[in-house]
Amino acid sequence: MNQASEAQVQKTLVQTPEAQRLLHRRALRRATIALGLVAALGLFLLWLPSTSRNLLVSSLFANRLLIALLGVFGLIAISLLWAAGQRLDVWLFTALNLRGYHAIWMDRLMWVATQIGNVGFAAALVVTAYVLGDQRLAIDLVLGSLTLWLLVTIIKAITDRARPFNLLRETRVIGWREAGLSFPSGHTTQIFFMATLAISHFQLPLIVALGLYAIAALVGFTRIYLGVHYPRDVIAGAILGLIWGGLGVLVAPYLLS
Repeated sequence: MNQASEAQVQKTLVQTPEAQRLLHRRALRRATIALGLVAALGLFLLWLPSTSRNLLVSSLFANRLLIALLGVFGLIAISLLWAAGQRLDVWLFTALNLRGYHAIWMDRLMWVATQIGNVGFAAALVVTAYVLGDQRLAIDLVLGSLTLWLLVTIIKAITDRARPFNLLRETRVIGWREAGLSFPSGHTTQIFFMATLAISHFQLPLIVALGLYAIAALVGFTRIYLGVHYPRDVIAGAILGLIWGGLGVLVAPYLLS
């Protein structure tokens, strides 16, 4: 089915009462999730002691970089509604996923590299940190990863974006076709969060920090190469991981003794 006929079919489906009810239910679900997220954030701030809450809010507003990153993430999320943004996303995805050099050894290397951003790798780091006696890092990783996983799940439910292989027939998928939604990339979010947390925790020099972020960027690239995410999913995931890592540094002193 070509793009024109596909668009016509989707237009016809949207005009049916059943499709309209489905769209309304999805809109209601997204609004409910968004309100729940706002309510949870409000309850968390109320739970904090007033002194800690005031210091935390002051720290957040004083950190202009986090505010700027949050604004960029919001713009990327809003851009999902733009047809021009989708066309650019598809063009970039096709260029990285289908064109260029794709040898078998490279496919395997990319599949291995992408595992650095999964939950199993994060769990291995937690166990390693705990065994080596760095309980603070282990706790930060557990709390940060669990809350980040919850946040990514909520954002995926709100944006409700299908993975590229569900819409683009020519997609080159390496490995299995992962279930779930596409925006943002969970692997990319996780690896950028862990990199940011490690840099802050160990006070790493600039050259090492750049190396960690290079590895994180590689993981993000693998998500497009493997055919499971669009470029905007990866960019948004990287920004969200940076934000969550920065917030973890600010919040941890108020939660852990």
